[in-house]
Amino acid sequence: MDQVLLILIFLILVALAFDFLNGLHDAANSIATIVSTRVLSPQYAVGWAAFFNFIAFLFFGLHVAQTVGTGIVAPNLVDDRVIFGALMGAISWNVITWLAGIPSSSSHALIGGLVGAGLSKGGLDAIVWKGLAKTGAAIIGSPLFGFLLALVLVLIVAWTFRRTAPFAVDRIFRGLQFVSASLYSLGHGGNDAQKTMGIIAVLLYSHGQLGDKFYVPFWVVITCQAAMGLGTLFGGWRIVHTMGSRITRLQPVQGFCAETGGAITLFGATALGIPVSTTHTITGAIVGVGAARRMSAVRWNVAKDIVVAWIVTMPAAGAIAAFFYWLSGAFIP
Repeated sequence: MDQVLLILIFLILVALAFDFLNGLHDAANSIATIVSTRVLSPQYAVGWAAFFNFIAFLFFGLHVAQTVGTGIVAPNLVDDRVIFGALMGAISWNVITWLAGIPSSSSHALIGGLVGAGLSKGGLDAIVWKGLAKTGAAIIGSPLFGFLLALVLVLIVAWTFRRTAPFAVDRIFRGLQFVSASLYSLGHGGNDAQKTMGIIAVLLYSHGQLGDKFYVPFWVVITCQAAMGLGTLFGGWRIVHTMGSRITRLQPVQGFCAETGGAITLFGATALGIPVSTTHTITGAIVGVGAARRMSAVRWNVAKDIVVAWIVTMPAAGAIAAFFYWLSGAFIP
């Protein structure tokens, strides 16, 4: 087996490791609300989320993979060192924030890594500014949409069930949370797994394995969905605590509204091919349901710390990626 093929296989494995860590790191996004409302125990919740993460490819196109593969860094400039740097930047930042229990964005760590490694190779000309601008706008847009949708849903539900006994409302929404958690996990699997699909596909493209046309082979789709599902099974309990209880206390009706608002946001972004942050989205939605109750119900100091982590993620992952791009010159031709 020649050296080029070995490097290709190695980088695909690194990409799948990122996908696994993405599922591990972002599992909390899918299950925090259903666990914190005690509708499902953690061990059952992660299995539930992992299943819907895996089957997401049955419901969505591959527009996000196309954006990540060709819309952030010019595909003709992508090589093994750029991919290695981008992945190591994202993985390193994910591990750091996971150990610290900080719900940062795996998505924006990957985008930051791509930009950092791309700039290291080709300077400003390496960046596809239109695609990066679309992704950058989603940094603000996804939590805002999650916030507004969840807030509106809480108000609609409160009006609809205003004459229903609290016990009956609680029982109804305990059942409905299974639906909303499933939808959110579908949205998570549909948007996040595609980012790794895009990385592997552009890597194959740069090696001439896809011919003249960029596309995502089916084996890449299945492998990425499986890696993310396995990562979700291992969970991320520190982040579950932050997302599910430290921002605001949730009841089943609020958990349903947060998950549904987040799921609608993710479905729309995935259809438009925008790689958004599931962490941003569900955090915005949780803040929205807390604010609907009363502004003091939200622990704004915790939300502030999360926002700071969002702001730092892309430049931090980009800087780490630039370092690994430089380091990879010693062993990747």
